[in-house]
Amino acid sequence: MSSGHFEVRRLEALSNTVFGVAMTLLAYQAPREKFAGGDPQWREIWHAYGAFIATLLLSFIVAGMFWYSHQQRLAYATHVSRPGVIVNLFFLLSIILLPVTCGLYGNNYDSSTVIVLYGGNLLLIATFNFTLWAMAVAPKRDWLRLPTPLVPLVVFMAAMVAGLIDPHWPKFVWPAAFLSPIVAAYLDRRKTT
Repeated sequence: MSSGHFEVRRLEALSNTVFGVAMTLLAYQAPREKFAGGDPQWREIWHAYGAFIATLLLSFIVAGMFWYSHQQRLAYATHVSRPGVIVNLFFLLSIILLPVTCGLYGNNYDSSTVIVLYGGNLLLIATFNFTLWAMAVAPKRDWLRLPTPLVPLVVFMAAMVAGLIDPHWPKFVWPAAFLSPIVAAYLDRRKTT
């Protein structure tokens, strides 16, 4: 190992901590609704919490998807360069921002500004993830690993453009990012055949 490279064990420990805390804090921004009468109806509960719960689920799945991708990348590339460490830290910062933007979007889902902030956070996470994968595969020229992290990047870019046209569209585009594991499974199957 050269002096400019770091083993990923410490980076993995840090990233697991950051992901764990961020995924736990997603629920912290839940509305603290007091219901009149003390016995709320299902409609009232859904009106107060529905958008937040949907955003929480989306954010948790997105965070889990990127945690899994991060773990795969750390297993793939056992050493990382100084620039790689810096990009990893920015990637983890974008994960730390997820509970903040999730809380904003879950509590203000009709605000076009908040939709752009939340979508921008998802796009930022996907951009750093793709960049890290590109840095990991470049020395080995294993370019077939890039379509999997490219899927969420393209989806979140498309959602950002859709959100600029109509702020209600991104919520229908974001779930398409979950195609990434399907792309990975397809590419793995093609490699083995």
